[in-house]
Amino acid sequence: MKRGTIREVLTYIGRYKWLAFLSFVLAGVTVVLTLLAPYLAGLAIDQIADSGVDFARLVPLLVQIVACVAATAAIQWVMNVVNNRVTFNVVRDLREDALKKIEILPLAYIDSHPHGEIVSRVIADADAFADGLLMGFTQLFTGVLTILGTLGFMFFMHAGIAVVVVVVTPLSLFVAKFIAQRTHDMFWQQSETRGEMTGYIDEMIGNAKVVKAYGREEASLQAFDEINGRLEKCSLRAIFFSSLTNPCTRFVNSVVYALVALTGGLAALGGGMTVGLLTSFLSYANQYTKPFNEISGVVTELQNAIACAARLLELVHAEPQAPERPGAEALANVEGQVSCRDVSFSYSPDRRLIEHFNLSVQPGQRVAIVGPTGCGKTTLINLLMRFYDVGGGSIAVDGRDIRDVTRRSLRSSYGMVLQETWLKAGTIRENIAFGKPDATEEEIVEAAKASHAHSFIRRLPDGYDTVIGEDGGMLSQGQKQLLCISRVMLALPPMLILDEATSSIDTRTEIRIQSAFARMMQGRTSFIVAHRLSTIRNADTILVMRDGRVIEQGNHESLMRKNGFYAELYRAGSPDAAVNKREVAGDAQG
Repeated sequence: MKRGTIREVLTYIGRYKWLAFLSFVLAGVTVVLTLLAPYLAGLAIDQIADSGVDFARLVPLLVQIVACVAATAAIQWVMNVVNNRVTFNVVRDLREDALKKIEILPLAYIDSHPHGEIVSRVIADADAFADGLLMGFTQLFTGVLTILGTLGFMFFMHAGIAVVVVVVTPLSLFVAKFIAQRTHDMFWQQSETRGEMTGYIDEMIGNAKVVKAYGREEASLQAFDEINGRLEKCSLRAIFFSSLTNPCTRFVNSVVYALVALTGGLAALGGGMTVGLLTSFLSYANQYTKPFNEISGVVTELQNAIACAARLLELVHAEPQAPERPGAEALANVEGQVSCRDVSFSYSPDRRLIEHFNLSVQPGQRVAIVGPTGCGKTTLINLLMRFYDVGGGSIAVDGRDIRDVTRRSLRSSYGMVLQETWLKAGTIRENIAFGKPDATEEEIVEAAKASHAHSFIRRLPDGYDTVIGEDGGMLSQGQKQLLCISRVMLALPPMLILDEATSSIDTRTEIRIQSAFARMMQGRTSFIVAHRLSTIRNADTILVMRDGRVIEQGNHESLMRKNGFYAELYRAGSPDAAVNKREVAGDAQG
């Protein structure tokens, strides 16, 4: 998995291979100039040792040293700019690919993964990966080239001492590799636990009212402390073991420096090396060992970066929703005829939900779906919208299997108002025009008036230009639902899905909304999921569902005459009330 992750990261870097190549070239030039300065310093020392301070000969060497240092600084600045551009372009591409994948992931994936954990991958893991990659570019390239360059200079100056350095070097590499191999799993566990914590925090903030209402603040803190404790332990282990790399390699590098000083000093005493050459050699020995310390730190960061990249790439490579069938065409000129033939579906293989479901809806009909909680009402809506694909049978619109048409065209043919509202951060106008971005001001206002949202919008500080926060900000639940209804009123697609669309609206406004819905549903096929059965008395067809099956079907009058399950639900006032009455009666008999 680690090697595969590195290969994929290199593939992303390959998109900017010319910038990466430029960084490599600049790193090489920087190393050459950095190594040239000690050599020139050695020549200057030898010059003084041989003939004393001769400024005529010494000044040109000093000028060359200053020029090397100044050029090195300028090139390093350019190299850092290039490295930053490559790093953040790569991270941007990874994030874009991750977000694109989220857009085409099946809802089953979104529903089965904590939202905060997904956010952690795209934000926190991407940032950690960027830090490691940037350090790799800025220090790894330069460090490796410095090691190779200093070895070259040392062999050129004194091969015997250079051999001593080469013999001891593998010990430093072995120590770094030994520790690095054992820290990768620790950093992976750290990233996993951090994602779990992000998901938990997102859950607690998103449901703060529920937590406070049930007095679960202390329990929530205890659960957070438990996750935080696990994150502390795995982070400390990862950081502790990875931090051993630097001191261990420093010890080995100090041994290298001492051996160079010893052998070089003996060579200088024997006349095999000048004082200036020894000084240069010691400088090279220090420059040679320094990258090992830097690389050991880079290895630590890269371990964390690779673990984070692996989690991000795991999201990028998650199984997407089933692709469109070959030859799938856009659904156009929709009349609104919907048929379900022998439809079967379950979220998990061991739990059956909808089985052998059949339904035929003619254009313009109003179909109400009622039944106790868990009977499959919302699941049926998910299947109609193709948020989930049927496990068996087929669903057709205007005689065409919905799997043979594009998802976009199918979903744009429906207008949905759900019990759970969703609004994006932006202006009131942008939220209403979400499904029809090219709508005119007059159309937006007309839609708001039709949904009875215009009056409260006018009272807002900036009217339709009022900016609201995520999920509606400080608007009441009823006001947010009115905006969602306005959004559908503006788009007016050929088919409608109303899932308890007026649940958060007061009775007086609900009466007005129901009349607006009645006008909107004229000539449009409509599916109405309702708990308050009084709101669906005028439906053309009422489907009474139980355990994933339609057990009764007809209009209100015919179902009441049957005096069956629907009549029992209607008299009880809600779907769950009838079920509870039966359970209580059963318990009493038991």
